[in-house]
Amino acid sequence: MKDTVILVVTGSVAAFKAAQLARRLMERGLLVKVAMTTAAERFITPLTFEALTGQPVLRAGFPQPGEAPMEHINFSRGARLVVIAPATANTMGKLAHGVADDSVLSMLLASGLPVMVAPAMNTQMYKHPAVQSNINTLAGRGVTFIGPSSGSLACGEEGEGKMEDAEVIAAAVMEKLGGEKDLAGVRLLVTTGGCQEPIDPVRYIGNRSSGKMGVAVAQVAAGRGAEVVLVAAHMETGLPEGMRVVRAHTAMEMQEAVRKEFAQCDILVMAAAVADYQVENPATGKVKKKNSMRLDLVETPDILAGVAMEKGGRVVVGFAAETEDHLASGRKKLMSKNLDLIVINDVSRGDIGFGSDYNEVTLLTRDGKKIEIARASKDMVAGEVLDQAATIWRDSRTVEQPEAS
Repeated sequence: MKDTVILVVTGSVAAFKAAQLARRLMERGLLVKVAMTTAAERFITPLTFEALTGQPVLRAGFPQPGEAPMEHINFSRGARLVVIAPATANTMGKLAHGVADDSVLSMLLASGLPVMVAPAMNTQMYKHPAVQSNINTLAGRGVTFIGPSSGSLACGEEGEGKMEDAEVIAAAVMEKLGGEKDLAGVRLLVTTGGCQEPIDPVRYIGNRSSGKMGVAVAQVAAGRGAEVVLVAAHMETGLPEGMRVVRAHTAMEMQEAVRKEFAQCDILVMAAAVADYQVENPATGKVKKKNSMRLDLVETPDILAGVAMEKGGRVVVGFAAETEDHLASGRKKLMSKNLDLIVINDVSRGDIGFGSDYNEVTLLTRDGKKIEIARASKDMVAGEVLDQAATIWRDSRTVEQPEAS
């Protein structure tokens, strides 16, 4: 079960940083639920956060007849922490004086959760005695403040009042929560992207893949403390920072890279779309266009099955992109390839899978466990895949202690 964090966004030009913060928190394996003041919606839309988090946004207006009347009470249930970022002088003042004149402030007062605040405002406003008094009041009640930092402000002035960077806030949140490094000491090998097999120096055949799912797995794992190596084929998304990346464009290159890195890993997550065939004799020069072209194709090596047969105590996770008979096909691959876990997704749909930031998958394990994940962000799917893979890995290392004589 993932920890849930409430991210409250208030009416500051720094609201765009809250979108970055939501992403950083999700990369660390957290479930993020966003609440927005009315003023915040003038800077960034609720749709942005719903798209990023896959969760509905709590808006400031009170419920209309027919809507859930207690959402300001229910919204924070199950969460562990509230983060207000950016936090304006107005919101901090209201919170300090117990004002509950909209659903967001009512939620804050009713949540009973620890609160972290990342202020953002003009320097003189921040230094005003009234604002400092409110900050002291909140700090006296146990509210944790992150920043602000000094720098160039939106008003053009230089000074204290700048909202801290998303990465700094995310690190502070994880430290507050504790246990953020649940994958510390785990060595993870992830493959991603689509292999491209050359026909000639300018043409190729390959499998569709944006690389987003593998990148999500790698980033979420790194955020949870794992040592990650990413083997990347052709990508339609950026390569992540903070980990070693090995490029492998063809199936043979990927096989070589995976075999080289596999010996040092604890868990392999094979999310890459490896081409099933390669041209037997690629042309060394560009083939001139003509009415037809005959290609002699040969099978590429089954990288996943090959390493899984030699896995020893390692956990091997595969992906199955299917268009029909999803579960039957996935279960067959799970057993025939000697996998510990397989992630099955329907690639016939346009709203998930290829190129999308969302996925809807079914996870199957060798011991018969079946976990269905409804349409969610790929970060959230990645977190669940890692949860299951880490559980299998830890369970495999649990040795029964002999009974005392």
